[in-house]
Formats: sequence, C-alpha cells, structure tokens
Amino acid sequence: MERDVYFDNARWLMITLVVFGHLIQPYQNMIVLQTSYTWIYTFHMPVFIFLAGFFAKGMGHKAAIEKLVKKLLLPYLFFQVIYTMFYYAIGKEGWLQSVLIPQWALWFLLSLFCWHMLLIPFKYIRPLTGIPLAVLIGVAAGYVDTIGSEFSLSRTFVFFPFFLIGYWATKDQLAVLRRMPIRFGAGFVLISTAIVLYHFPNLSTGWLLGSKSFAEIGADESGGLIRILIYVISAVMMASVLSLIPAKETPFSKYGQRTLYVYLLHGFAIQYIRAEDIFEVSNTLDILGLLFVTFSIVWVLSQRWILRIWKPLIELKSP
Repeated sequence: MERDVYFDNARWLMITLVVFGHLIQPYQNMIVLQTSYTWIYTFHMPVFIFLAGFFAKGMGHKAAIEKLVKKLLLPYLFFQVIYTMFYYAIGKEGWLQSVLIPQWALWFLLSLFCWHMLLIPFKYIRPLTGIPLAVLIGVAAGYVDTIGSEFSLSRTFVFFPFFLIGYWATKDQLAVLRRMPIRFGAGFVLISTAIVLYHFPNLSTGWLLGSKSFAEIGADESGGLIRILIYVISAVMMASVLSLIPAKETPFSKYGQRTLYVYLLHGFAIQYIRAEDIFEVSNTLDILGLLFVTFSIVWVLSQRWILRIWKPLIELKSP
C-alpha cells in the first residue's frame, strides 16, 4: 500500500511540537513561551494518540499482542534503565524513582500498550456508547488519588478517549475536515485559543498533562466538570490541527516515518540542556534560537545513521 503523506506530515509536526514543548518548559517566565507551552499541550498529545488509535485497526489477536510486547514493552524497559543511568550521570535530582514510574516521556509506550489492551473489549462497543464510556472512565480516574504516575495509569485512562476516537475514525471523515470552510474555522479556533491563553496565563497545565488526580491539581468535586471541559477543548483543537495539516508531499514528510526514534531519544538532548542550563532566554531572538534548536534535534534524530545505530534496541531488528 502506498503511504499516505498526510499522516507522515501530521506525525512530523506533532513530534516537532513535542520537542519544542519540552525545550521551552523551563522558560515559563516569558509570557510568550508560557502561552505557547499551554497552547501546544491542548492538542499535541491528543493528536498523537488519535493517530495511534487510527492505525490500531485489526489489533487484538494473539500475534498482534506479542508484536506489541516486543515493540513497546521491551523498548520501555530498556530505555527506563538507560534514562535512569543518564539522569545519574548528569546529576539530575530524583533520578532514582520507582521502577513503576516511567522515566521522561516513556509513559507513552506504557500507555500505548494499555490502550491496545483496552481496545480488545471496547472495539465491540458501538462508538456512540464506547467513547462516552471512555470519557466517564477518564473523569472518574481523577477522583481516585491512588491513580497517578505509577504504570502511567492516570494518563492511560485520561487519554484513552482520543485513542478510541482515532480507532473509529475513517479517512473519509478526515477528508471532510480538510474542506476549505472548515479550515477557515480551524484557523480561527487555533488563533482564538492562543489569544485567550495569552490573557489568562495562569491555567494549570496539570489539567492537560493528565498525570495527576484532581486533589493533586488542587480541585475539589468540580474536577470532573473541568476535565470534561478540557476534553471538549482538546477535541476541538485536535480537529482544527488535523484540518490544517497538508495532504501533499513536503520536505519533512519522510521524517514523519521516524518519529518513534525522535520521541525516545530527544530526552537525552533536552535533559542535558536543562541540567547544564545552557540557554538564557529573554527576548524574541532567543525564542527563534530555541526554534532552531528544536528543528535541529528533530532533523538529527531522524537521520538514517541514527536509525542504524538504535534500530536493534528500539525495533529489535538488525540495521
């Protein structure tokens, strides 16, 4: 089957935003970067998870589960060890965490495996019932204090609705999103959201990360309503971004096929930059510099020589 470059473009854009979001996280003293960080987190992981669900069709049988164990759990265990050693080497505080708590961004591998397992019963439930049920589970998880970072349980339950939406989505539905009137609306939504976030910079990103209970975020019984509102905002933002992604070949399309490598490896660069406090950001030129660093990290980690080195460890295949 011929690859659909639309999805490669989407993956490349999302992984670039993942790297940029992680890079600017320490510089929240600048209102522009604080707004950018929150804006990115309203949609970048929902889009990534939606795309993972879209390509999960046909999963659930024994051979597929065995493949997922090799593709997700074994790399998770390997990188859990590698990142722990790396954190110790650069003197990062709190490097020795519980083995049950994923290091860095490794939660995604663990949650991705769990989403596929949850899909086994949910694929037999009609989407009009299954998706609201998944939302209900995500809301309920916020009221349980013991559901948190361990085993990435909180994020697994909170983000599962986006995975399930992706599973039930079709190419025809995505094509509808790319109609010109909807694209104009999508642009308005993205710009309007950025303006609102700029004027209300104190929104806790804990609601967008999905890793903590309502009590840890500082919410009371109203936490469920807030999470439902966040679901709506993220879903609209996700649809808006998917609407604007180009469906034609771009210079970056080929890099969209290698996002797993960027996702797993960019943490070494980001954490080293943070540990050594390499950058001082105080003006627009500095922000442009961070953008350049972001594109450089994504470009380097997308090169074939990186794939040849890491493929045996990430995909358990010879180069």
